[in-house]
Amino acid sequence: MRKKKPAGKLLIFSAPSGSGKTTLVTHLMENIPELAFSVSATTRAPRGTEKNGKDYYFLSHDEFMKRVENDEFLEWEEVYQGTCYGTLKSVVEKMQKQGKHVAFDVDVCGGVNIKKFYGDKALSVFIQAPSIEVLRDRLIKRQTDSMEAIEKRLAKAEWEMDFAQGKFDATIINDDLDTAKREILEVVTAFLKA
Repeated sequence: MRKKKPAGKLLIFSAPSGSGKTTLVTHLMENIPELAFSVSATTRAPRGTEKNGKDYYFLSHDEFMKRVENDEFLEWEEVYQGTCYGTLKSVVEKMQKQGKHVAFDVDVCGGVNIKKFYGDKALSVFIQAPSIEVLRDRLIKRQTDSMEAIEKRLAKAEWEMDFAQGKFDATIINDDLDTAKREILEVVTAFLKA
């Protein structure tokens, strides 16, 4: 009889836009082979070289809402007016059945909701830039958004930093990238070994 693989653990990463979350999650993916990335669904259009199924599942607003009605999301939210993001249950269940640890790269409310759903089976990590000014500089240098969009992201970032207080298991301040990479690897490795 084949031994059933144990379900993988869950790792939730949330941060304001521009905090370096994607860079840090990529670092973890490169260093922890049994870690699988939960690709989120969104109603926004692809940016730059983003690919459907790799970076996000790009869905029309109607298709997204139909999946909401069918209870296909673990969590979802209208993050910006008319732009929804969500985590499909089927994606998470498939990876867990394969014995993979699942990494979520989600907004702050999504991170809190996933943590509530899974409790101690999940580690929630909030990644924070040292200041709003540093975030502004990073978003401008990224050159993917208009100044109007950047100002919206910054207003949301201030709210997210206040909201996140006390709601995550760990906070990594991404002031120095090498230090943040080391810290996040230590926190995640300790959780996976526990």
